[in-house]
Amino acid sequence: MKPLLLLGCLLLGLMQYRLWWGENSLAEYFHLEHQIAEQQQNNDELDARNQALKEEILDLRSGKEAIEERARNELGFIKKGETFYRVVGGEQRSMTVSNN
Repeated sequence: MKPLLLLGCLLLGLMQYRLWWGENSLAEYFHLEHQIAEQQQNNDELDARNQALKEEILDLRSGKEAIEERARNELGFIKKGETFYRVVGGEQRSMTVSNN
């Protein structure tokens, strides 16, 4: 009976070693689970960015308003008959309100 108990304890010890420090251990499992969560978050952010870009592409293909807006903001285009004003330099003045 004693050799059987000793063998059982030895096998239990080997299984515990594999569980905590061996290949495919719990520590490795939790580390991989953390990496998967980080990658999923990164993928979600990239999906949101891709969706925004797809919407912008559809907007640019479908209408002139988006093209006009980009031309105005990025290239400084103006329409005929419009007056363009550019305010350059100077410090911004802060307005103070008095409660009298």
